Amino acid sequence: MKSLTIDRLIKDMKLQIIYKPEKIDTEIIKSDINRPGLQLAGYFDHFVYDRLQIIGKVESSYLETLDKETKEYRLNRFFSAPIPALIVSRKMEVDPYMIECAKKYKRPILTTEMPTTKFISKIIGYIDDMLAPSTTIHGVLVDVYGIGILIVGKSGVGKSETALELIKRGHRLVADDAVEIIREEEGKLKGMAPELIRHFLEIRGLGILDIKRLYGIGAVRAFKTIELVIELEYWDEEKSYDRVGLDEDFTEILNTKLPKIVIPVKPGRNLAMIMEVAAKNHRQKQMGYNAAVELNNKLMKQMGFSE
Repeated sequence: MKSLTIDRLIKDMKLQIIYKPEKIDTEIIKSDINRPGLQLAGYFDHFVYDRLQIIGKVESSYLETLDKETKEYRLNRFFSAPIPALIVSRKMEVDPYMIECAKKYKRPILTTEMPTTKFISKIIGYIDDMLAPSTTIHGVLVDVYGIGILIVGKSGVGKSETALELIKRGHRLVADDAVEIIREEEGKLKGMAPELIRHFLEIRGLGILDIKRLYGIGAVRAFKTIELVIELEYWDEEKSYDRVGLDEDFTEILNTKLPKIVIPVKPGRNLAMIMEVAAKNHRQKQMGYNAAVELNNKLMKQMGFSE
């Protein structure tokens, strides 16, 4: 199971520290959050303590209405649970006894300047990405007519060269050589480049190219949903390649099935143009039209096999 450290959360979300134990091994394993209004009101049944706890203006104002004895009792019960951390929004002043309880039970208290609702929306999306199942695949990811195409194949088969030609035709590079893939939700994979090599493309004989500087910001994008996998392989005279398109092939990445096309590579084939057509054809299939099925139905009708 993937997890997220408190230190990484503080750094990425730009949180300020009110109190943090010197040694802390607590990790966040869920993207859900909890606003502990009921717990501050004294109801601890079904308390989801394993989530990040976020206090906004409502909870903070309610605490101020409690008498000293009641407040101390409830805060002690709250912080005695193994919560990952408490985050106070709007950079509001934190109750001194809350800090005392945090030190007693070694629970981090953090704060943000953002309004509560906006912060919750942002942090849920962030943790979802950080905890999502992920993998890294050797290949190239490009955006062709709005379709995310993952190009795979053996080293030297022409993946990067094909991507460069697509960029010249006005399409966009997402990642070259290493594609980081995360599963955001069922049936949806998002691909991106590792930060170190983002916007760079390797061409044998030329070396490393900075696509963003060569072709402008419009030639690159940070991430893209992967919809189609195209495998490039050296032409094999002994192998029979699909010439009609009735048989659909699929590949599986992170337990997600994606349509896959195998394109044989030989001198004279315009791979960039083929990928443009593949992207358009894929979009047609998404819209309910399949040229291969349409032609097959016409042939069957002409041969008298239709109803």
